[in-house]
Amino acid sequence: AAKNQRINDSIPKEWRIDTSSLPDNVMDIPATSGILSKTELDITNSSATDLVAELAAGKLKAVDVTTAFCKRAAISHQVTNCALEFFPEMALKQAKELDDFYEKNGRTVGPLHGLPISLKDQLRIKGLETTMGYVAWIDKYDTEDSVLTAMLRKAGAVFYVKTSVPQSLMVCETVNNITGRSVNPRNKHLSPGGSSGGEGANVGIRGGIIGVGTDIGGSIRVPSAFNFLYGLRPSHGRLPYGKMANSMEGQETVHSVVGPITHSVPDMRLFVQSVLEQEPWKHDSKVIPMPWRQSEHDAAVKKITSDKLTLGFFNNDDVVMPHPPILRGVDKVVSTLRENGHEVIDWKPYRHDYAVDLIQGIYASDAGKDIHTVLSASGEPAIPNINDLVDPSISGADITKLWDVQLQKWKFQMEYIEEWNKLEEKLGKEMDAFIMPITPTAAIRHNQFKYYGYASAINLLDFTSVVVPVTFADKNLDKKNESFKPMNDMDKQVQEECKFSGCPRSRTATDKITDDAEAYHGAPVAVQIVGRRLTEEKTMAIAEEIGKLLGNAITP
Repeated sequence: AAKNQRINDSIPKEWRIDTSSLPDNVMDIPATSGILSKTELDITNSSATDLVAELAAGKLKAVDVTTAFCKRAAISHQVTNCALEFFPEMALKQAKELDDFYEKNGRTVGPLHGLPISLKDQLRIKGLETTMGYVAWIDKYDTEDSVLTAMLRKAGAVFYVKTSVPQSLMVCETVNNITGRSVNPRNKHLSPGGSSGGEGANVGIRGGIIGVGTDIGGSIRVPSAFNFLYGLRPSHGRLPYGKMANSMEGQETVHSVVGPITHSVPDMRLFVQSVLEQEPWKHDSKVIPMPWRQSEHDAAVKKITSDKLTLGFFNNDDVVMPHPPILRGVDKVVSTLRENGHEVIDWKPYRHDYAVDLIQGIYASDAGKDIHTVLSASGEPAIPNINDLVDPSISGADITKLWDVQLQKWKFQMEYIEEWNKLEEKLGKEMDAFIMPITPTAAIRHNQFKYYGYASAINLLDFTSVVVPVTFADKNLDKKNESFKPMNDMDKQVQEECKFSGCPRSRTATDKITDDAEAYHGAPVAVQIVGRRLTEEKTMAIAEEIGKLLGNAITP
């Protein structure tokens, strides 16, 4: 209660809105609330690349940009419950220091000078709490910044909000026992995803323009997909993760990675370049000494414009069949690429069922001891979703089993690469990346997220992945395949949530969302573009091209 009161008290009275009768879709509230001026709305509706250019040219002041985003984030939290820390006074002090530096020196401190960036409540900021959704971690204040926080600060970024996560991070919804549930700004009955769901909701309603998330099983990509945003899951070792809070620290079989959630690929690229410019490998020993490779980006752009791309695709991983909006979204991407001269070929997912089983065992390798030890420190109950991934009834792995699992992972990674190589040999040319779903559903109703495999298989492979927003679920276009037979029990569970028929039953205005196509009408649909390991420059360029062809190069 005290933690919630601190968050509420951090919102100035003049930034508060009446939340007693909010509509399901709150996307328009920042513009209609009267809290932001026209200039502030223009600022928060801009791209990050445009804002840093105007800040560098002296056309905007950091204080003004920060004030605009603080106001919008305050609204965002009130309508989506997306914040675990909100600190506008600290942000405005930092922005004033940046303005003073610019006035004195006639230049910026770095490439992100004056740009507000929101952080998942996993990155540490000196002097603030990092609860990560655990009650036991309330009132524990950080004594130093995470490595990435320090680098973003050095580049000139301004911090103003830390966003909500599910208890422990190990869930693709966002609910905890501190602040409760975060909701999707496009429909409060839908999830914003997880575990970076607070980031997804905040950036989705433009309370943020670049948000920082992490991903061990889809936690950047799912919130990006569910909020019609771009998201980068880089390969392990490309961006610094040092000194961040985490669950199951020391689990090294599948690494969590950090990356941006944005409205466009250019903003994503700005973030990655700004971090790599500071040589993070000198501060985090797990980071590979690999600067931004402009030649890789340029080669990809040249191929896009002249030689054309060769991309694989699949819409079904042979474990769970996606719902009709996802199938339509994949079809739309494939047909759009082909219409524009790119070659798109069938890519059969190699043993994804095996990959899903293997990574599920890795997540549960300590039988939930780490998470449940933290829960027992305060006595708080586990959120219901936790045991779906981290079941305390399963015996933990001993060192011999751990070593064996690590060898299985390595062998699978090499087998997958060889399948890719064989296809290229058959084609006589390179397959630049492949297209696949990120989830089997559009943005989903609360407590209904069941299957992580479309995301987690890519974590096991450690491939680079970029989420591209595609379209929205449509009750008139998306028809359920009534003759489909589930492939397994998980598929059966996922298909039971498939409500699309094209003929939703009528309902009165007082009815709650019902189990029909109306429940998902307008839910965001996305795909992920998957490249080989450590191909961030190339994969981002391909994702940017796909976004342009779809008309979603900058998301609304």
